[in-house]
Amino acid sequence: MGKKSTIAVEKVNDHIVNWLKTYAVNAKVNGFVVGISGGVDSAVTSTLCAQTGLPTLCIEMPIHQAANQVSRGKEHISQLQKRFSNVSAAEANLTPIYEAFKTEMPESTDETKYHLALANTRARLRMTTLYYFAGIHGFLVAGTGNKVEDFGVGFYTKYGDGGVDVSPIADLMKSDVFALGKYLQIPDSIQNAQPTDGLFGDNRTDEDQLGASYDELEWAMLEEEKKRRNSANYSEREKEVVTIYNRLNKINKHKMLPIPICEIPIELQQ
Repeated sequence: MGKKSTIAVEKVNDHIVNWLKTYAVNAKVNGFVVGISGGVDSAVTSTLCAQTGLPTLCIEMPIHQAANQVSRGKEHISQLQKRFSNVSAAEANLTPIYEAFKTEMPESTDETKYHLALANTRARLRMTTLYYFAGIHGFLVAGTGNKVEDFGVGFYTKYGDGGVDVSPIADLMKSDVFALGKYLQIPDSIQNAQPTDGLFGDNRTDEDQLGASYDELEWAMLEEEKKRRNSANYSEREKEVVTIYNRLNKINKHKMLPIPICEIPIELQQ
């Protein structure tokens, strides 16, 4: 299960870089701001932005962050600054703001909903921070979501990491992002790390939360796109993964569709 990336990495890299530069020039903005998490998606996205030659600001936004996530992010930024003179960095420690927010909010008797709400709050505080930096510099916020997360299982926070101006890697599967990361020579520590959103203050991985690996979900997404649903040919695990994928795709569909608008009939407007 899962597929090995078959993208032409050099050509895909050049295509995205040219797309980013063209978009920024046409939008008459000065550059890009990218939130750095210590994961492969943000590392690849920031490297793509850096290649445009436009100012690229990498922001670290720790909220009770695990030490290994912080160290990977710093390693990546340090490497990127050595390679590209247009890259700068800043850190916004959001832990005190997050803690202050918690003190003003009521707790919930539903522990699951409470911790999920707080995890989403972390993502939304980071989105607000990125837009602050973008605002004072005249930059675009570059999103770091990939195709499986953004259009498959909706594994992101609405108005959190889903709140961006441009999405340069949103048409790439996770395996494609890793392939591009290898081509771009992002740090091995990032390439070898288990993907995690880091929103819960513990060591849980994305796979722990989703119930399936990205390779498995990528396979399921491709199966659904091809409408190849002869379940008789599926192994037990494949059946389980398809079920997981369809459940997540359904419950998170509200993230992937435009905001519903209640349209007023013309006869009621007269």
